[in-house]
Amino acid sequence: MTRKETLNAYYYLTKPGIVRGNLITAAAGYLLASKQHIAIGRGAIMLLGLGLIIAAACVSNNVLDRKLDKKMARTAKRALVAGKISVPAALGYATVLLLAGSLLLGLFVNGLSLGLALLGYVAYVVVYGYYKRRSSLGTAVGSISGAIPPVVGYVAASNHIDLAAGLLFVILVCWQMPHFFAIAMFRLKDYAAAELPVLPVKKGLQVTKVQALLYIVSYAVSSLGLSYYGYTGKIYFVSLLVISLGWLGLAIRGFKATDEIAWAKQLFFFSLLALTVQSLLIGLNAVLI
Repeated sequence: MTRKETLNAYYYLTKPGIVRGNLITAAAGYLLASKQHIAIGRGAIMLLGLGLIIAAACVSNNVLDRKLDKKMARTAKRALVAGKISVPAALGYATVLLLAGSLLLGLFVNGLSLGLALLGYVAYVVVYGYYKRRSSLGTAVGSISGAIPPVVGYVAASNHIDLAAGLLFVILVCWQMPHFFAIAMFRLKDYAAAELPVLPVKKGLQVTKVQALLYIVSYAVSSLGLSYYGYTGKIYFVSLLVISLGWLGLAIRGFKATDEIAWAKQLFFFSLLALTVQSLLIGLNAVLI
């Protein structure tokens, strides 16, 4: 491989899309706790340190999943599967990323943010890595690690866990479930080929649609809870009410969908839009109230 190809292989081994998405929610958590007293430098270091730890988790996950990735069309060309990067090199890369991120959070942010970030690493790599191969509950287990970044952002500014931090965690758990259900539905053949026991494979599409609907309702309630308890204002409340109703309506349409793959993709993209807008609104809340 050329130097550029090698760098690209290492870059994509970190699953940059996942890193970016998690950092958006972490920034929202940081701004929520900061309110109108935003320490930009501290926030930037938090995002860099957390981003490195999340990247380390993604590289480690790639190592663990390399045999599964061979069985799925969408992952068959990943660097470890294709032999572009060796397992020892990937493990060394993950270790450097993890140590660098840990030093940044521990030395320049606070111990609580570091502890939570490392908890997320273990939850994703070890706990989720184990359960996703053995139970349809693996998605729920995986949602724990994905719900930690906004809490890390929050405690980086506040240095304590309170109701707002708890709500952020619940919001992200509830958001992730229909988000990943949507992925599992439109990539059903891939997951079946890899023999991964995701809910659509184990219980079918109808059961998955019902559970997605229930989680969207839970997402709406927990999201609006930020305003109910005074952490966000009216603009956030009205916007999240509209977003939640839109997502709920789309989920209901799924029960009569003739093209279930197309509908599942719509549900997936709407979930991304919902969380992005929500994170921006939480960030703006620091200025608006």
